[in-house]
Amino acid sequence: MSYLPNTDKNRQEMLDAIGVESIDDLFAGIPEAVRFRGEMNLPPAMSEMELVKHMTELAGKNLSTDEYVCFMGAGAYDHFLPSVVDHILSREEFYTAYTPYQPEVSQGTLQSIFEFQTMISELTGMDVANASMYDGATTVMEAALMAGRLVRRGGDRVLISDSVHPEYRTVLETYLRGLEWEMVEIPTRDGITDLDALREEADDETLTVIVQNPNFFGLLEPVDEIGTIVQDAGKAMFTVACDPISLALLKPPAESGADMVVGEGQSLGNPLSFGGPYLGFFASESKHIRRMPGRIIGETVDVDGVRGYVMSMQTREQHIRRARATSNICTNEALNALAATVYLSLMGKAGLREVAEQSLQKAHYAAEAIDALDGFSLKYDAPFFKEFVVQCERPAAEIVQSLMQHKILAGVDLGRFYPEMENSLLVAVTEKRTRDEIDEFVSRLEGSA
Repeated sequence: MSYLPNTDKNRQEMLDAIGVESIDDLFAGIPEAVRFRGEMNLPPAMSEMELVKHMTELAGKNLSTDEYVCFMGAGAYDHFLPSVVDHILSREEFYTAYTPYQPEVSQGTLQSIFEFQTMISELTGMDVANASMYDGATTVMEAALMAGRLVRRGGDRVLISDSVHPEYRTVLETYLRGLEWEMVEIPTRDGITDLDALREEADDETLTVIVQNPNFFGLLEPVDEIGTIVQDAGKAMFTVACDPISLALLKPPAESGADMVVGEGQSLGNPLSFGGPYLGFFASESKHIRRMPGRIIGETVDVDGVRGYVMSMQTREQHIRRARATSNICTNEALNALAATVYLSLMGKAGLREVAEQSLQKAHYAAEAIDALDGFSLKYDAPFFKEFVVQCERPAAEIVQSLMQHKILAGVDLGRFYPEMENSLLVAVTEKRTRDEIDEFVSRLEGSA
């Protein structure tokens, strides 16, 4: 059965409307050297039944953390997901909903987004949060752009610690290159932002200083001291990227003087999903609300005094005055934000703290056991949350490959991001890991040495 809807007559009518005689004329702008003219050598067509069987077999080759014990992290974490999260997400009114432009028919979606904003504000200690963003990397980029809109002077320098996720820094550098802004990477000392280097670089030309806490190596940054340095630098804004799970234990960034708090929200009720989709969160002070990217959902009452929800701001302004848009964010990842909202609602303050405490305690149990092995040691002597760096006597990539044979994802080879750290392994431990799994991991590490 053919699924091509256009007849030869349809195609000719479209070509006539465009003003060209043939399909080849339509693609005349494509150089001949890059055009494909040969046979595509496609396999024989399948029936629907055969195709479903074939695709199921292909999908079966994908393995997940259901089959492997996961000690990988670096921004994507294997936390436990209560089954009710997926059940609520799968309800058709949420699963098939599009952007809620019409509040009268979108109250459920608007309410869930409003509650997401409220929870993120409570976690971060900030006044207001937006209706989520693409991922952690784009929130860092958007924070820098927002700082540029708020700090009205000739400065164009963005300072970012070398301990911020390398992929976040790459995304930021890509955007700033187009703006011809200067991105200055502040070096680390023993895995932590070098405060002396930061003091030297922070000046009245600085738009924002960006740090991550816990940082990419899992270590806790001296956020209070960094906040003071930023404040002393003049009008520069202080941006903190963080793991939302850690905020159940750590002091909210707002109390350290943060102007913007951003990060990756995958750990809040979202699966690893082979890398996405994820969601970013973005929170700031209420006085900056009109400069924030994305959308803001507000609570109000209707003519009868009944509580209702509306899209108060959509600073992308995609309908009118697009030249004045503060962001090109085109979706607010509402389904992922709903997962985070359901997760946080289920966990509550006590449950979220339990997740954070178990992750902390199990990570330290694993770190102490690994540090006692011959051939392995902790690279940094600093407080950490649920991730830590192991120094190995052989390349970390080899260890990762070796332990995969035993259905263990040993961690992240830091040589991928820092060439000088090819013998360093970034290990993450969440509340899902049992004592037996950790002990087996340590035993396999010892054998791999």
